[in-house]
Amino acid sequence: MTDETAAWIERPEKQKKTLISIFAPPPAAEPLTDPAQIESTLIVCRRQVLIWTTVGYAAFYFVRKNYSVAMPVMEHQLGISKTTLGLILTLHGVVYGISKFLNGIVGDRVDGRIFMATGLAACAILNVVFGMSSTVLLFELTWLLNGWFQGMGYPPCARLLTHWFSRKELATKMSLWNTAHSMGIITVLVLCGYLVSHWNNWRICFFVPAGMAAAVSIGLLARLHDTPESVGLPEVDAKLFAHVKRRQTAGEFFSMLGELVFSNPYIWLASMANFFVYVLRYAFVDWGPTMLQEYKHISVVGSTWMVSTFELAGLAGMLTTGYLTDRWFRGRAAPLSMLCMLLCGVTMLIFWKLPSQNVWANTTLLFAAGFFIYSPQALVAVIVAHEASKRAAATAVGLTSIFGYASTILSGWGLGWLVQNYGWTIVFECLTGAAVLGAILFALALPARGHPQDDAVAAS
Repeated sequence: MTDETAAWIERPEKQKKTLISIFAPPPAAEPLTDPAQIESTLIVCRRQVLIWTTVGYAAFYFVRKNYSVAMPVMEHQLGISKTTLGLILTLHGVVYGISKFLNGIVGDRVDGRIFMATGLAACAILNVVFGMSSTVLLFELTWLLNGWFQGMGYPPCARLLTHWFSRKELATKMSLWNTAHSMGIITVLVLCGYLVSHWNNWRICFFVPAGMAAAVSIGLLARLHDTPESVGLPEVDAKLFAHVKRRQTAGEFFSMLGELVFSNPYIWLASMANFFVYVLRYAFVDWGPTMLQEYKHISVVGSTWMVSTFELAGLAGMLTTGYLTDRWFRGRAAPLSMLCMLLCGVTMLIFWKLPSQNVWANTTLLFAAGFFIYSPQALVAVIVAHEASKRAAATAVGLTSIFGYASTILSGWGLGWLVQNYGWTIVFECLTGAAVLGAILFALALPARGHPQDDAVAAS
């Protein structure tokens, strides 16, 4: 950590003298005293936070997963091999995972509104640059930078959601927010599928989504709110955190992270399980159009619609298991995560063995796979947020992201190399094994019940 950063963390009065001060949390507003005004403001602000974090995070996918649709066309028009295309995915994913972790540490102490909007705007600019490029080196460098700024999307969402919603409702609200993944991917897949089919030009896949993301970044600045205190409202679960109202020094903050995050075995288990969740997820999201066209002989438009079905099922899976986690499991997300990974393995095996020409059966299995993959993808954040409490939620989800996006070594470059050299059969063998390993790790995390102080508040 640089001296400048330490000065910003430890001496708020010097924030105005540093460049990083633009991300400093806003000061607490004058507290509202009228009960009716407090209630109405709380309702409006909570709604805006949930809607705009969801829309904002979906927009990050506009300028990330457009690459998946462009890949087959880039391979054909530019002569780039699957291994090279996969390598770009891997480099992007690794940088993205590191960025989410490091920005998670930062995200616990910055203004989530400005931080998220800045990251999205930067990604929009980099997509324009990527669309104007023509060499592998420029593709790699631009997509590496895009991966870094993509990492500024998730951490502020974790900060905002855990500050605006209590533990009793967090699994349901985070599942609603997690629909951003599927909504973003569905939108960009269908949009870019039609754009490529009409124009037969991969570059338009980057220009149009970039304009959409830039518009959303403006909306984030206008509609998001950092914390309840920043608009004069009382803190959610205030009595739990009454003892940490004083601004922490840098030493106290990192000591807290060590206690709440890095020494917690269940956060590590959930993070490792997230590796296998993301192997499965990105095998379909990144390579789905290519796989369906080559292995199942589906058209370009048909393949993007089928992968969209996978994402649509993810919406249903996240909402269903989020509700069940709050309603029947008292916030404990590991049991359903384990079950879904096992069922995903069964679905993967059937999809692999099903005859290619059976389109409706393949689509149904893709729907089932999306339901079972996206459920634990959403619930991993619930597990670690409960374990770390809202004081370190962004750091905890950032740690899971390192493992999640390290998976692109396998789902990106690794998968491209395997397909190019051995075909698709070995890929399905690996994906089935990944589902089983993920289920085992979630099983080891079954005792996770959340931070003890959170339990006390949830029971009150």
